[in-house]
Amino acid sequence: MKINLAKSEIIHFIGIGGIGMSGLALVMMGLGFKIQGSDKSFNKNIERLKKNRINFFLGHASSNIKNATILVVSSAIKSNNIELKEAKKKGLPIYKRGDMLAHITSLKKNIVVSGSHGKTTTTSLIASIFAKAKLDPTIINGGVINSLENSAKLGKSDWSILESDESDGSFVKVPSTYAVVTNIDREHMDYYKSLDDLKKHFIKFMLKVPSFGKTFICIDDKNNRDVCRISKIKNILTYGFNKNANFKIKNCSFNKNKSFFDVEMNLPNKKKNILKKFEIPLIGYHNVKNATAAIAISYFIGISVNVLKKSLKNYKGVERRFNKIFSYNGADIYDDYAHHPTEIKEVISSVRNSYKEKKITCIFQPHRVSRLNDLKNEFSESFKNANFVILCPVYKAGENIKLNLDYFKFANKIAQKSKVQVFFINNQYDLAKFLKKFLNIQNLVIGMGAGSISAWIKELPKLMKK
Repeated sequence: MKINLAKSEIIHFIGIGGIGMSGLALVMMGLGFKIQGSDKSFNKNIERLKKNRINFFLGHASSNIKNATILVVSSAIKSNNIELKEAKKKGLPIYKRGDMLAHITSLKKNIVVSGSHGKTTTTSLIASIFAKAKLDPTIINGGVINSLENSAKLGKSDWSILESDESDGSFVKVPSTYAVVTNIDREHMDYYKSLDDLKKHFIKFMLKVPSFGKTFICIDDKNNRDVCRISKIKNILTYGFNKNANFKIKNCSFNKNKSFFDVEMNLPNKKKNILKKFEIPLIGYHNVKNATAAIAISYFIGISVNVLKKSLKNYKGVERRFNKIFSYNGADIYDDYAHHPTEIKEVISSVRNSYKEKKITCIFQPHRVSRLNDLKNEFSESFKNANFVILCPVYKAGENIKLNLDYFKFANKIAQKSKVQVFFINNQYDLAKFLKKFLNIQNLVIGMGAGSISAWIKELPKLMKK
């Protein structure tokens, strides 16, 4: 895809350190755009941008955009941001990330992955299959794909594989040739206000798929089934464990860090067919469903079963999806992005199925006050398959909202509803001290959250030596 730009055009990303923003910036730079950006702190995403010679400003200031001609704004940026206010004063064109993504992918054949949970893994699974099939797609993902060591890649073909973030509603603008809807859950209610509003946006997203395309939707999910029933969209193929699925999962089993399953295909006007003996180096029913979405869409466009099996068996994973960080005193410590009750339950259930003999300890850092206020009851019941919960302070993610609960009562509610022991820590130093005394070979530890908890877990080996 060639895009002609005036040489004077400079595109400034506010919040360029976010995983989605940094990925988009890298792809746009590869397309020939002059890219720069700012963020309030330095991280690994920015490190990758700087290696690619993208100009970065630490902190936000009106002087950062003195030469900019276009702005791209992260959904995390507030309306009072100094750069955003300056851009409005100057009359510069301002785009949300989803809008800009829609613009640069408008001439591609796009596979767009949406849903409340599982988007990043599903996107990376599809990307791995396409890479193995030598289709060389452009990839923009919401997490670092381990085989790429990056969240994004500019491909040479006319295929794009995109994770579409529903948090600010802009996902409905991204043009899809093929789409995936993993599930619809009560999430981002600060934007949508109601579950019905969220469902309406997913219907809009599915209606964007042309008649010659397809939406692949998991019908194990009740809200997905509601959307199918309400919308009456015809160009849909379903997947899941549900007996009516077009791509039905069968004979599923788990062994430590691997899952095994078959997929029975029941496609319109075609003979029933079973694709046997898939293997993925991931655990949990949720990941089997993510893999089946990737199988369904890839098989449908003509990728061979042999390529599907090889790419899935050798899948390298995504950062922060049950990644082992280190071991201490016989206990393995993992890092995971789970920050919603549904995700937490799925991860713990998967680990319990694969490690029946272990005592599971969850280090839980709630992410966003608004999410905790909205889902406090659901969170309290999320840890039933665990043995211990280490509760960290809330990671506010820039929100200036009052916590509508007593935190000690919340901890007590987790203990009662999930039937676990709950411990409090104040910071990563307290965590290191606690784990040094607590851990033994019986334990398996999972750090959970979308905030600073990942950095805490990665810092533990150093802190626990002291």
